[in-house]
Amino acid sequence: MANYYPSEKNIDLEFQGKGSQLFEIQLANWVLTALTLGLYYPWAKANILRYTYAKTKLSGSSFTFHGTGKEMFIGYLKVMALVVVFYASLFYAAFTQDLDLINYVVYGYLAVLVVLIPMAIHGRMRYRMSRTSWRGIHFGYRGSLKELSLMFYRDIFLTIITLGFYRAWLEVNLRTYIVNNLRMGNVQFHFQGTGAELFMIHLKGMILSGLTLGIYLFWYMRDLHLFYLNNMLLEQNGKYVRLDSTVSGFGYFKLLVGNLLLVMFTLGLGSPWATVRTLKFIINNTDIMGDFDPDSLVQTEEEYKDAVMEDMSDMMDLGWV
Repeated sequence: MANYYPSEKNIDLEFQGKGSQLFEIQLANWVLTALTLGLYYPWAKANILRYTYAKTKLSGSSFTFHGTGKEMFIGYLKVMALVVVFYASLFYAAFTQDLDLINYVVYGYLAVLVVLIPMAIHGRMRYRMSRTSWRGIHFGYRGSLKELSLMFYRDIFLTIITLGFYRAWLEVNLRTYIVNNLRMGNVQFHFQGTGAELFMIHLKGMILSGLTLGIYLFWYMRDLHLFYLNNMLLEQNGKYVRLDSTVSGFGYFKLLVGNLLLVMFTLGLGSPWATVRTLKFIINNTDIMGDFDPDSLVQTEEEYKDAVMEDMSDMMDLGWV
């Protein structure tokens, strides 16, 4: 990979959302989701994404999410069908009091989930990136489902036989593959972190968090945040710029403790304000370091509207990818 070109020129990212605005959206979402017995969820999700994207600015211009609830609804129905089949099978097995059948149902369901994880990641990235734009320039994901699946299953196997020690390499390999296949018009993303670096962060974090009775956990989260973000490079016209985060361990402490108190003492109604605080903490502490030229961006990515795996990834809690 070419070298990063340092520059005194920095471009700020900024989130300008407000808790009160997000609360209005969330309140309507909660009511409509309850009244429709959950069927409104895809539209609720689209509403939140449109708001948070519109309030995130790069060089003064907002991002745009073009996805719709209708696009995600079909995927949502398929996810719900999978959940219904699982619980129906589990209830039937419990009713018959057949322990072997219960085990078959549970392990069979887990096996299906493992098989579906690469499909969910791949589908989510293709859809989410294609439906994201900035100044009319669409993002894109060019990864191959076959390549991603083979890498994922290989690394899962290695993680199992090493009793979890290979997990750091699994995480880095997965993130590297995904990030290296991301595009923003003619800008290509790269990830340069290594499994060894992440392994040491995990080792240090777990040891010190234990020795300090959990106090170091906030600095552990800081280290993970900086590892994943500061190792992100953007290649434009043969030159590399990088993302740079200035979050701190004490900043994480104030964020998480504040969010916990906010949500707890409002019986959950304060969650929109907690979301806004989190997004501001992450985004407003991130800069693009180097000579990034937004005016030279060129549209290169095709539109993709298949959102089948968007809700599957939600069910599997794959938002960390």
